[in-house]
Amino acid sequence: MSRYQICVSGAASGDTVEYAHQLAYEIGQAIAKSGHVLTTGATIGLPQWAARGCNAEGGLSIGFSPASTYREHVKSYKLPTKEFDYINFTGMDYVGRDVHLVRSSDAIITVGGRMGSLHEFSTAVEAHKHCAILLGSGGLADFIPTLTDRITTPGKKDLMFDTDPVRIVNRIVAILDKEYADFREELDHLPPPMQPPPHERRG
Repeated sequence: MSRYQICVSGAASGDTVEYAHQLAYEIGQAIAKSGHVLTTGATIGLPQWAARGCNAEGGLSIGFSPASTYREHVKSYKLPTKEFDYINFTGMDYVGRDVHLVRSSDAIITVGGRMGSLHEFSTAVEAHKHCAILLGSGGLADFIPTLTDRITTPGKKDLMFDTDPVRIVNRIVAILDKEYADFREELDHLPPPMQPPPHERRG
């Protein structure tokens, strides 16, 4: 089975983390159970909770760091490591990291969120990625219907809204299955993702 890279975007701190951390955790679990790969910004808060959920189910979690090196990631940015099977050190700070993360993912799910999540969401829309929004998770996620109703974005893919963390993942996977159906055989014969060396796994 081919594996999609599904990004979970959400706040690193603030009210929505306390409110929606269990929802993010369940999304991470659902991505792992579906056999696909979780991508996040390798940060604290809701992305970290999603990575914990993915880990709990034995899934593969990839973090995209704003830092250039492991040392900078930990010492300067003070970001976590143990939840991630692999960390892509982009060296692009937060703004560039967001773009690299979104462009490297097949779809993005917004949970809660603040301004950084808005940047990831708008980048995903402009990049014509599949975007799903977990309504009821607070912050940006609950504001997106108003935002997109008032701001026209020509050429964007249809947005998906849902209130259930498991169902939203299943719906995203179904859409990606349909999109890639025309070359399913080629995808299914790709080699599995490389596992990082043991010393690089989950710090």
